[in-house]
Amino acid sequence: MPAPAIRPWQPADRDAVGALIVDIQRGEFGLDIDLAAQPDLIDVEGFYGQGQGGFWVAEDAGRIVGSIGLRDIGEGEAALRKMFVAASHRGHAHGVAPRLLATLLAHAQARELRAIYLGTTDRFLAAHRFYEKHGFAPIAREALPPRFPLMAVDSRFYVRRLAPHEPALQFGAAPS
Repeated sequence: MPAPAIRPWQPADRDAVGALIVDIQRGEFGLDIDLAAQPDLIDVEGFYGQGQGGFWVAEDAGRIVGSIGLRDIGEGEAALRKMFVAASHRGHAHGVAPRLLATLLAHAQARELRAIYLGTTDRFLAAHRFYEKHGFAPIAREALPPRFPLMAVDSRFYVRRLAPHEPALQFGAAPS
């Protein structure tokens, strides 16, 4: 069975991406959040398509099974947002999450971004391990750039600094 394709988001993906993310947020983690509270999912082009940003999806047999977004926040910095993978496609055997992240990091490196920040909830324990394994370091909320787009559910924060010579993360490879 071929691996899901990682590709840039298209307007036709809007409903499927919104459903994937809200289903995980509400169904798996019991977060009291809906699509209306996430305007970046309603206007993906406007939120992620500016500056050095981007938004990608993982697609398997016509079904959206993952997403990741990069919001340019200026001064060579960006925010990683909306990294979600369907339960059916999680884990090392599928490799969807590392491939989504590798795509985002390659994009950031090609555009010479210096740092990527992210916020997440304390409930996403597997995500914390994933980010730390892939070179993100925990930081205090107060250490975030003032331009960082905070969400109400964010309670844990990370940064990954990118050196100009740093190679993009390859699928299956941990950072050195």
